[in-house]
Amino acid sequence: MTGALPAASLLQLIWLASPALPVGGFSYSEGLESAIENTGLASEAAVAEWLLDQLHIAQARCDMAVVAQALHAWRHAGHERIHALNDWVLHTRETSELRLQSEQMGRSLADWLRNQHQGDDARLRDVQWLAALPPTYPVAFALAAAFTEAPARDVLLAYAFGWAENMVQAALKSMPLGQSAGQRILARLAQAIPAAADHAIGLADDERQAFSPMLAILSARHETQYSRLFRS
Repeated sequence: MTGALPAASLLQLIWLASPALPVGGFSYSEGLESAIENTGLASEAAVAEWLLDQLHIAQARCDMAVVAQALHAWRHAGHERIHALNDWVLHTRETSELRLQSEQMGRSLADWLRNQHQGDDARLRDVQWLAALPPTYPVAFALAAAFTEAPARDVLLAYAFGWAENMVQAALKSMPLGQSAGQRILARLAQAIPAAADHAIGLADDERQAFSPMLAILSARHETQYSRLFRS
């Protein structure tokens, strides 16, 4: 696809990336709250490095790759492929909190899509098929993006930036960092997101992976952490 992205598609991607999207992303820290509690993560630089590692190791190699592959499958009616990708996400969530997050956000996005596309029978059939999986968030996000004209790279930029905004807000709520520090962390993540998106797009099935053992340990410890703000 060449040329500028149509305004309607651009606005839809901005909407999907927004922290105001009612899918509950604001209620999760994806192990960050546990890292602050258990590893001494205590500075702007440390948080930035931790999130950059998570972007490249946990997001680009896993969820972003699933979004890119599911996007293609939704646009070509590849329901068997979508089902396999959705199962892969479920099977690779290493803790109950991470799995519950993906399931809850997937269901919420499916509900949002159902509300958005009332009266469009073709799109509602896809939404109903999604809801019956039950959906994980990367696969549900891919369907939402498939209804736009956006190419895969733009979809992944939106997905990753939405993730980055939520994670920075989680950091600001979990430790004494100011808004200026949060914006500097977000700027570093934004600079790194294009390369992460390119990496995700280029991954084949046998290269996609979900192997972040320290993140899994921190997530498991969060399940019994005293005094929590977040659900993961």
